Amino acid sequence: MTAKEILHQTEEKMKKALESMSREFSEIRTGRASPILVEGLHIDYYGTPTLLKQLASISAPDAHLLMIQPWDITAIAEIERAIMKSNLGITPSNDGKVVRLSLPPLSKERRQELAKVVHKMSEEGRVSLRTIRRDAKEAIEKLEKDKAISEDDKFRSIEELQKSVDKYIAKIDELLKSKEKEILEF
Repeated sequence: MTAKEILHQTEEKMKKALESMSREFSEIRTGRASPILVEGLHIDYYGTPTLLKQLASISAPDAHLLMIQPWDITAIAEIERAIMKSNLGITPSNDGKVVRLSLPPLSKERRQELAKVVHKMSEEGRVSLRTIRRDAKEAIEKLEKDKAISEDDKFRSIEELQKSVDKYIAKIDELLKSKEKEILEF
């Protein structure tokens, strides 16, 4: 394996780490109804854990209401059970055909708690980037030790690796800023 291949693989891993964090951010409730809040819930559908988005159409008719219309109305009870078990803090209601989730406005304290959660998630994202960097750096140093690359190539590769890490940390900080603004907005 060459230093270029290691850097390419590292870039891919960092991209995946950023996507994962972005996905986690999207699941945090900001006071606005969004189908993303419930799409990833697993419903026990005839003994098989199934994603909600595979069992129903999910829409947000207004900023404070989510409507879940299952294709099989016998799944309504299981959908409600999964929503109650989730950490959304929302009580579902249904009329026999559609499950409605009314999202109450977030209190100032809850918004501040969510901001702290988002900060913690972003720090976990940074830690994961640092771990990826450490592994790549060790692989590059091993290449130099095995005489596969020169010392200059090692330093150049490590410098390139650091630039890549800095770029992704900046992207995490950007995501954090925008999510925090979205949460704290009234």
